[in-house]
Amino acid sequence: MAVEEKRAWSMLVVAIGSYAVYLWVVLGRPAGVPLTRAPYAGALLWTVGLSIVASIAAHIAIATTSPKEANVKDQRDREIHRFGEYVGQSFVVIGGVAGLLLAMAEAAPFWIANAIYLAFVLSSVLGSVVKVISYRFGFHPW
Repeated sequence: MAVEEKRAWSMLVVAIGSYAVYLWVVLGRPAGVPLTRAPYAGALLWTVGLSIVASIAAHIAIATTSPKEANVKDQRDREIHRFGEYVGQSFVVIGGVAGLLLAMAEAAPFWIANAIYLAFVLSSVLGSVVKVISYRFGFHPW
């Protein structure tokens, strides 16, 4: 397995895991508290921060297990990375537009923050899935 594919797998696991922890914390609010009043900001900031740290640690661990291949990228690796990032970034745009629309509709800050955070998570997950599929089944850019 190529180092870049290992990095895509680690990003996929970290993104899904951190969002699952966030949902577990926010949805586990005290009984009787409405969802929009749940204390989400601290959980959101902590899960984003910890996912960044976990991603960096995973990349370091992957690089130390195969030091000769860690900094070597061929043309295929670069194209797969670029293709995955292009596909994944579409969700960042969707999340930004969703946040704008929610703000214009005067939605609660809870929904705006969660729409944007979900878009970032989906961006990371979709980008990683595209990279893994490209490595496993071939790279076919359109």
